[in-house]
Amino acid sequence: MTAPKSAAVAKPPRGGRKEPAAEPAPEAGDMMMGELAELLGYALKRAQLRVFEDFLQCVAPVQLTPAQFSVLLLLDVNPGRNQTEIATTLGILRPNFVAMLDALESRGLCQRTRSPSDRRSHILMLTDKGRATLARAKKLVATRHEARLSELLGEDNRIALLAMLGKIAREF
Repeated sequence: MTAPKSAAVAKPPRGGRKEPAAEPAPEAGDMMMGELAELLGYALKRAQLRVFEDFLQCVAPVQLTPAQFSVLLLLDVNPGRNQTEIATTLGILRPNFVAMLDALESRGLCQRTRSPSDRRSHILMLTDKGRATLARAKKLVATRHEARLSELLGEDNRIALLAMLGKIAREF
């Protein structure tokens, strides 16, 4: 036998109280970030990845990585400095730096010569091709990459972020 339908579950009236909505399930490929969303180190790394991705797209015509661009910038304003000084300033490990210099030198962008004062050391110089490549890269970075970052952040926030990142780099 079946129960009568008269006293079955009644629907709530329109406009009445509703159950609280459940948290929507993440869409395919999306994940809940949990505590990761609150970690500065993680946020810095994610931002760095996005910034590097944009940088690589902007300088694709000159085929430079951020580290190679940094080396060329330092060599431009510090001609004749040795490998160790440049690598230390940029925080690049010696074996990685030697490989990077090999790549830059094979492209004709810089040259290494033995130091006249210390035969164990090499001094680094930009070539004419290196200066021309750097000039082109600087223009691409300024007009595309840095311009986008400045537009996103606003000038005051950009200056503040540079100061905060500098503090972390110096004091942490």
